[in-house]
Amino acid sequence: MAAPGNVPAPEGGVLVAVDGGNSKIDAAVVGTGGELLATVRGDGFRPHAVGLDAAVDSLTAVIAEALRGAGAAPGPVAHLAVYTANVDLPGEEERLEKVLLDRGTAASVTAGNDTFALLRSAVTAGWGVAVVCGAGINCAGVGPDGRTARFPSLGPHTGDWGGGSSLGRSALWHGIRGEDGRGPETALSAAVAAHFGVARALDVGLGIHHGEFAKGDLTALSPVLLDVAEAGDEVAREVVSRLAEEVALLGSVALRRLDLLDSPADVVLGGGVLAARRPLLMDAVAERYAALAPRARLLVPEDPPLLGAALLGLDHLGVPAAAHDTLRAAFRRPR
Repeated sequence: MAAPGNVPAPEGGVLVAVDGGNSKIDAAVVGTGGELLATVRGDGFRPHAVGLDAAVDSLTAVIAEALRGAGAAPGPVAHLAVYTANVDLPGEEERLEKVLLDRGTAASVTAGNDTFALLRSAVTAGWGVAVVCGAGINCAGVGPDGRTARFPSLGPHTGDWGGGSSLGRSALWHGIRGEDGRGPETALSAAVAAHFGVARALDVGLGIHHGEFAKGDLTALSPVLLDVAEAGDEVAREVVSRLAEEVALLGSVALRRLDLLDSPADVVLGGGVLAARRPLLMDAVAERYAALAPRARLLVPEDPPLLGAALLGLDHLGVPAAAHDTLRAAFRRPR
């Protein structure tokens, strides 16, 4: 994440903020006094699937639509703050910033992983730790001194596990093994089959092999697994327990790296899996933080990460604190 530049806010300029994920891009146009002028939603930001240029094409189309909705010309703006999934490494953030600047999208650009936007949406002091658990899982932290802590979050090959995709794959794996005897019997077998409208969990695996189902479809099994776990299935409960452990490990390690493990600090939990506040999972997460980071304060924000992206943009412009209050109030009004 690029460091805030604290540049003077141009008179009459607007800020465009973006929160991007695999399935959607949310954009907001904000006045430098914190006025919320427009919000729009578009398709997801998936450079890994379509290439960076095509992904940026989709992103800039959403930005142009937001500017039209705000009554502004779809040209350069005072500042563009983009926080999105699939931009996981500092080098990727810098590359995205350069591409957007080269296209003339805005006079200045900051780009970062969407975990930073989640964090900023909930913390007023600007520092703490955030764990995103949506389709995948990620964690990032910012210390009071500006230091950051983060993880690669590129998948199993960089030591990562968790999120809806992992839950879905685990549900299918255990469902098939429960059917054929390689694993204990589990209600996941019938639940997975029912979700896909087939006779057996194995038929889902074969369907993926033959191209009848996409591997990405397995992410939709996340709530199915949680339902089965909450009904008491031990196999499903073990998977939920593993996810809770991972959420707590990520946050506590980030706190330790920032020398905050023994201090009061906010840990913001977000993404579709955690934002659903499923009791079995959230109780297990709280239990593990109590053991690993007992002084952490767990927060599940009501405000969207898009607010955090916009606040980071206002931070960059160095506007008065009142603008932040105005923006928070605008996001909380019914729209």
